[in-house]
Order: sequence, then C-alpha cells, then structure tokens
Amino acid sequence: MLYESTRGRSRPVPAAEAIKQGIAPDGGLFVPERIPPLGAADLDRLAGLDYRQRAAEILGRFLPDFDRSEIAGSVAHAYNTDRFGDAAIAPVHTAAAGLHFLELWHGPTCAFKDMALQILPHLLKRAMVKTGETAETVILVATSGDTGKAALEGFRDVPGMRIIVFFPAAGVSEMQRLQMVTQEGENVHVIAVRGNFDDTQSGVKAIFTDPDINAALHRQKRRFSSANSINWGRLVPQIAYYFSAWLDLANRGEIKPGQPVNYVVPTGNFGNILAGFYAWRMGLPVHRLICAANRNNVLTDFIRTGRYDRNRTFYRTISPSMDILISSNLERLLYELTDRDAERVHSWMAELQTNGSYQVDPATHALVTGLFWSDFADEETTLREIRDTWREYRYLLDPHTAVGKAVYDKYRAVTGDETPTVIVSTASPFKFNQAVARALFGDAEAEQKSEFELLEILAAKTGLEIPRGLRDLKRKAVRHHTVVDRDRMPAALLEILPPPG
Repeated sequence: MLYESTRGRSRPVPAAEAIKQGIAPDGGLFVPERIPPLGAADLDRLAGLDYRQRAAEILGRFLPDFDRSEIAGSVAHAYNTDRFGDAAIAPVHTAAAGLHFLELWHGPTCAFKDMALQILPHLLKRAMVKTGETAETVILVATSGDTGKAALEGFRDVPGMRIIVFFPAAGVSEMQRLQMVTQEGENVHVIAVRGNFDDTQSGVKAIFTDPDINAALHRQKRRFSSANSINWGRLVPQIAYYFSAWLDLANRGEIKPGQPVNYVVPTGNFGNILAGFYAWRMGLPVHRLICAANRNNVLTDFIRTGRYDRNRTFYRTISPSMDILISSNLERLLYELTDRDAERVHSWMAELQTNGSYQVDPATHALVTGLFWSDFADEETTLREIRDTWREYRYLLDPHTAVGKAVYDKYRAVTGDETPTVIVSTASPFKFNQAVARALFGDAEAEQKSEFELLEILAAKTGLEIPRGLRDLKRKAVRHHTVVDRDRMPAALLEILPPPG
C-alpha cells in the first residue's frame, strides 16, 4: 500500500516514508491509496483481544512495510500500565442505557493526544531506519494545548530526534501551559507565540515549506517531520479506539451484533473525528458521526452549509483545545468524499489560503451530511452541562467532553434518534480544573484558588483521584521561557537548535 498526497502533485510513497515526511512535498496530506476492510468475522475475532492487540491489528492493515514484530513492539512500548493509569487503556464508561463515554485521557498527559503520541515516536524511529535516514529529525509541532505536552513527553530523549513545540501564549489553560514549560528532556524546546492557535499553526506550516530554513537544516544534517495530526502516523493509531469502544460495548451486551452506534466527538482540527470516519470506511458499524464545536463553530457551519469560512471572530474559550478556525484534517475528508479528486481539493485549499473560505459542490456536501451532524455549545451551556452531568450521573466532564454532551443533547432533541451513543471524552476534568470548579461550586470559589488548590478541592469534593500526570506538577521548575511574535518563529527555531554534534 502506498500513500498519496491530497494535492496530487507529489509521487506516492510507502507508509514509512509518509510517516517520516509528515506532510507531502506539495503541501498536501498523505492518505492511503485504499482503505483496508474489516468484516464481521474480523470484528468477532477482535472482540476477544485486549486494546494492545486490537491496535496492532488496525495498524498492521495500514502499515504493510512494518512487520508484525515491529508493530507489536511499538504498541507494547506505548500502551502499558507504566504510562496509562487504566489497564484497559481506553475504557468505556456507561452512564446510562445507550449513553457511554470513551475515556481517552488515562495516559501520562491526561488527554486523548496520548493515544497517538505515545506510539508515534516508535513508528517514526522505525520509519527512519527503514528509509535509510541518518539526519537528525526535528519534530515541529503547533499546539492548541494538549498535543504539545503529549508530543514532548512522547519524544523526550528519543535518540536522533529533537522536538520544538509552539503554542499560543494566551490560548491554553494554565495547567496545559505548566505541563509544557516544565517539560524535562535534553532534546525538547517550547516556544510561546503571541497570537492564537491559527497564527501558530500557520507559522509552523510556513516553516515546513520555507526553502531557506530547510536548506539551513540540510547543512546541519537535520530534517523536519511533524507530530501534528497532519502526520498519518499520528492519525492512524486513533482509528483503533473507535473499534475498541464498539467491541467493548458488544462484549458487554450493550449493543447487538452488528448494531451501528453514534460517536460524538469534540472537534477542532478534525483529526479525531476523521479517525472515526476511516473506521467507518473500514467497516465499523456507525450511524452518525456528531461533530461537537464550541463558539469557534467553523466546522458546524461547514457541515450545515458546505461553506468553510474562517473569516470570523476568534474566541478564547474554556475548551481551548478546540479554539481553532483552520481545521487541517478536513482536507483529507474532502479528498475521500470527492473520489480522490486532487485538483478540486487543491483548488479549495488555494481558496482558503487566498480568501479564507471555500464552498464545496452540492454532491460533496450531500455526502458530508449523510454521515456527519454538527452543532455547538457556548460557555454557559458548557458549564451547565458539567454541573448537570455530575448531578444526574455522578460523572465528571472536562469542558471539551461537556461540549460533546451538550451537542448530543441537541442532536437528540432535533432528531429523536435513540441509537446507542459513545461520547468521546478527550481530557481529564482535573486538567481543566478552574472551569470544572466554576461549574460545580460557582465563580467565587474557583477564582480565589490557585490551580493546585483546585486540584485538591475537586478531589476532596468529588471523591475522584488526581491523575498522576498532574499531581506532581507543582514541584516542577519552569525550564522554557521564550515568547515570540509570529514573524519571529523561524528565527527562534534556528536560534535554539544547538550545533550538530
């Protein structure tokens, strides 16, 4: 199986090369030339396996140039109880009949990004060997919060690799910021950018394709790669947990054999929900993929109208990982739904670059609405959902998952759909403790306490345990202090790279 670019101006490459490059030379995103199917017999077999074995099966279908032992070794390193606080890795919590939460935050950084970023370094390291790469790899990351810490933790002190994370200085939660700026490791660098996530992401994309910067790195015997979800090696591990959730529900008798379910996904960059789309394409029984947005509801408008328009007010919200107006992975969906029409996709992306918007054709939009449904939740609704879900189910949500639950309630009210539903829970509530405390205890108590005091209050009043990835953060020293304007990002990158040794 080869991987081709969504822009159609680069040659197809094997999986290892696609993972190594991260982004295609023509600026497009790599996608597999075909989607490997999983039939009913395959699902029956996977039902008896644990999460690691299920993940290895899915990865093996997409990465044919990696042998089984390489994939099994990568999975074993990534998904174990030294790194994850729950032996199930991605457990499914049932709140009520037909309502389930897929918990993806039991990893070291307490967010769903761990599901991909604990395994990506191992895949990437093997990809370097397979492709004969001897240059040091510089992993370049733009983050709206959770990707940064997860990538830093995953790539920390990995030989032959260096990681540089850019994040919006005022666009992440305090816990997210502290997790990044206290990161240990000899090969890690963290830079705050004055601006929002879209400024940060656009700056990183510009660096990737800057010929002068790439020439400078070449002289230093270095090369770029990516840990963002533009890298297929980051996206493909996420397909596994959609299958695993369905299999767990089937094993428990919560759904009937072959019964479709809904997945509700809090979404910003469209990578997480796109993994659900690929799972559906492989054969997972899916009724609806419900895209849950916050006030930055560019995706909701696109799904409803077929027009993508980032020319709008940008809001900083209590669900900061979704504060995004340029959803990079939507490009992959459009490529798949247009029957891989690279020219059309290239044209739309050019319009987005030039005008900040594009309109898809009616046939493509009809395919979008055939599978996807979307709405959004504002701040007040999100806080109310955290409070109400705790009171009704004694289940505590972080603000991103609360957006998902609020949008699911809207979906039920509009459609009356009783299909069993999995809400993808993307972060520990303790990681966004100020917003959660506001929802449960009121503004006054939340605002008068530090982040670390709120951790203890939440634990005491809910009876829940503080995740180990946050428990000891207070004692860590700040190691990264650099803050730059967007136009200084390239210079900052070159300044912090040490002479090659």
